[in-house]
Amino acid sequence: MVQPSPTHNLFLSLLHGSRPLLADGAMGTMLHACGIGFDACFDEVDLSDPACVGSIHRDYIQAGAQVIKTNTFGANRFKLARHGMADRVAEINRAGVELARRVVMASFKQVAIAGDVGPLGVRLAPFGRVQPEEAREVFAEQIAALAEAGVDLLLIETMSDVFEVREAILAARQVAPSLPVVASMTFTRDDRTLLGDDPAKVAHGLAEAGADVIGANCSGGPAQLLRILKQMRQAEPNGLFSVMPNAGWPEQVGGRIMYPATPEYFGDYALAFWQAGAQLIGGCCGTTPQHTEVMRKAIDTAQPEAWVNGLSLSINEREEASAPAEAPTQFAEKLASGRFIIAAEMDPPRGLSTHKIVAGASLLAEAGVDVIDVSDSPMARMRMSPWAVCSLIQREVHLDTVLHFPTRGRNLLRVQGDLLAAHALGVRNVFVVMGDPTSIGDYPSAMDNYDLVPSGLIKLIKQNFNVGVDHAGATIGQPTSFIVGCALNLLPPDPAKEIKTLAKKLSAGADFILTQPIFDSRPAMAFLQRISDELGPLKIPVLVGILPLVNPRHAAFLAHEVPGITIPNDILQRMAESGEDSSKTGINIAIELVEQIRPQINGIYLMPAFSRYDASAEVVEAVRAGH
Repeated sequence: MVQPSPTHNLFLSLLHGSRPLLADGAMGTMLHACGIGFDACFDEVDLSDPACVGSIHRDYIQAGAQVIKTNTFGANRFKLARHGMADRVAEINRAGVELARRVVMASFKQVAIAGDVGPLGVRLAPFGRVQPEEAREVFAEQIAALAEAGVDLLLIETMSDVFEVREAILAARQVAPSLPVVASMTFTRDDRTLLGDDPAKVAHGLAEAGADVIGANCSGGPAQLLRILKQMRQAEPNGLFSVMPNAGWPEQVGGRIMYPATPEYFGDYALAFWQAGAQLIGGCCGTTPQHTEVMRKAIDTAQPEAWVNGLSLSINEREEASAPAEAPTQFAEKLASGRFIIAAEMDPPRGLSTHKIVAGASLLAEAGVDVIDVSDSPMARMRMSPWAVCSLIQREVHLDTVLHFPTRGRNLLRVQGDLLAAHALGVRNVFVVMGDPTSIGDYPSAMDNYDLVPSGLIKLIKQNFNVGVDHAGATIGQPTSFIVGCALNLLPPDPAKEIKTLAKKLSAGADFILTQPIFDSRPAMAFLQRISDELGPLKIPVLVGILPLVNPRHAAFLAHEVPGITIPNDILQRMAESGEDSSKTGINIAIELVEQIRPQINGIYLMPAFSRYDASAEVVEAVRAGH
């Protein structure tokens, strides 16, 4: 690692002070607040609206920043070419530096200017067409302009590829060997880069490439980057470190991108970063001069002896408690909270169109459903892959999903590949079932074999994949973070066998239970009590199946032709006598069932018949109204 003498560089002299050096926060967030659209070229604003950029620099300096970043994050040839400005690299980078210098001079403060260098916006070989030598040349073009304009350091930030950041550092050493380099990577929710590298590997890579300061920025927020900082520092104990987190994970609210972390929250974490060994602390997306001001006050007023107690310690206790690789899903958090959960099942479409399923999911979400269950080839009928539907609902409706994952028809290779695919798509909740036999569906001659029964698949997920290895014990790179549900029949033909099978699923690590639909609460609740008597009180949530009947024919079909479903004669009679109001009667029966069993269960699992999501929405609204 190159270590220029601190006596010859403003940044390094400030960096070696007794307290951490404070950098500014987001530039893009503040430019957008000035009215610059996200489709505009932010870097060109140095030329077209220097007053806007200058005011942002000024506000950060007044808030206490000792390092300000030039507005040149995307001022490289590849990114500027998208706006027809590929030939203006030097002009825009020089303008960004000169603008920052004028503001610093007017402040009469010691403030270092960081030449901001972001990713090229292209993929390097072997994952893209750009060769490393070409990437280095493009980085060198931008860095040379920044160096010639007089920056105090280079900040190579928000990188996701260690090979790309290496080329940037090499370019810096070629064209500006005297400038210190801060090289900073961004991480996904699982504490890895987009290409799968962990913090320790990143720290080693940056140090070997010649970075003066090893950094992490952007990512999820302060809690995540505190976790990552500790791992990086453990890997490179003699290094210097920088941390510049986002103000939490961005959320879309009313068409606007919002960041949840408050300035006060950042003030607390500034001290935790200091304690964990960061020499340079700042902010990234969503942070403002208000965040900088609070961090400045926290750093200036903290006493070293305060590390043994108080807020810093409580932050680290919270961070250690949240050290798992990935935050729990919304569904997992709701299950853990003890609230009454409402899940609703949806069948994937038969063809290519997804408009109806998105509309149905939106209706259920508005009614108050907590999670959408997506079935896999129900009744062995050909339908779209449920992984795609789960991913679509989570992206478009912003509601958690549960992926139904049958073992039937999958050998051991396909099971594991499908699990990896689901996790890569952001699907973390799975419901393990045997699945319907192909003999009853569209392709009765289709292969119906399987290598794992449901309890075996639950064990594979919880005891192999979730610890980072496959069925053979080979690493899969990082642990998955699935939570797993299992099925239960509350009116089984062989109660002793059903209890024995459930015991295996619980032992394997099941996290929740979904039951088949019931139409008589008394025997169902009696069987749950028997399970409790024989296995001990269930320690995982039980969501009881509720299926709103549509008409008398529907009720008769379920009662006489669907295995595992029993409908009492009085309900069949009630449906038969309901006439034109049969659908409403079915909804009322469902609501009454929920009222009867609610005190003894953790939630319900709604199964809309014939895609009647409106009927399910009525049940949901009635249940929510009854609290």
